[in-house]
Amino acid sequence: MSTQEITFEDFGKVDIRFGTIIEVNDFPKARKPAYQLVIDFGNLGIKKSSAQITELYTKEDLLNKQVTAIVNFKARQIANFMSECLVLGVYNDEGNVVLLQASTQVKNGEQIS
Repeated sequence: MSTQEITFEDFGKVDIRFGTIIEVNDFPKARKPAYQLVIDFGNLGIKKSSAQITELYTKEDLLNKQVTAIVNFKARQIANFMSECLVLGVYNDEGNVVLLQASTQVKNGEQIS
């Protein structure tokens, strides 16, 4: 995969925030195994996301876990669910998504800059 060079102004358009998962549900209608997440972003409010993270995380693991997400993507319909943000992660050697997190707890809604 090649990377395209962007400007600082391009990066400034991406709004990455911290939020806490407050609800986790199975997503049986997703094409690939996924969860439906409800995430509290503090002053930004509550947003929903579909995440293909079932291999490494149980619903119990995810509840009250703080995650990073891009919150200014246009909402996207996935099966019967509207995903309002993109939770960030990285693929490990086995092809499973590992969530990106802060090393210590931060306030929900804090922006990554």
